[in-house]
Amino acid sequence: MIPPVFILVRPQMGENIGAAARAMLNFGLERMRVTGPRDGWPNPKAVAMASGAGRLLDQAGLFPDVRAAIADCDFVFATTARGRELVKEIVSPERAMAMARALGAEGKRVGVLFGPERAGLENDDIIHANAIVTVPVNPEFPSLNLAQCVLLLGYEWQRQGDDLPASVMELARTELASREDVNRLADHFEERLDAAGFFFPGTKVEGMKANLRNMWGRLGLTRAEVQTFHGMLRQIAWKLKNPGE
Repeated sequence: MIPPVFILVRPQMGENIGAAARAMLNFGLERMRVTGPRDGWPNPKAVAMASGAGRLLDQAGLFPDVRAAIADCDFVFATTARGRELVKEIVSPERAMAMARALGAEGKRVGVLFGPERAGLENDDIIHANAIVTVPVNPEFPSLNLAQCVLLLGYEWQRQGDDLPASVMELARTELASREDVNRLADHFEERLDAAGFFFPGTKVEGMKANLRNMWGRLGLTRAEVQTFHGMLRQIAWKLKNPGE
């Protein structure tokens, strides 16, 4: 069983990082990654707040951005309470952690993204995820403290048993492409589409690219499918250069 890795994206307060570490260890989770912490790393306030969970901080991986932090993951969840224009599957914490258990049991690596305290994850973070985790909270006050959100997902992870839904087990047995494989495919498509003049007008380029990245992120491609797409793009490029052959 490979437990999920909890990824704190641009966390702001060291106290919240330390509290998140304590919440993780409460439920037997010890794999933490941090991207772009506001106050640097290591953080003395995080260490003080973590108390007996300090070893999680000692072992935590520091990454420059979300893409690097999830590169080895086969499936990624993004936690957010706000409505988004991005189209992705939305699951409850219970469903998400059932999926994480099934995937982990099959040797798959799962990542869970948690956003910064002020505004949560941005769309540029969420496009890398396969699915969104949303907690059914008071719509008039949907914001959860970072450590509270970590605690909630950790609790759901711990309480899941072996009797998991058949649909979850089917997903777990699929030979998924890693997030880095998917991102390289997205890079390849952008390169070819850019050469073909697809991204136009200039004012819409960033939005078009984000929509494409989001599409690749949610598709759940297998390794074989990713290689097939690469082969298609290489063949198209070759044919354009050699039209008579």
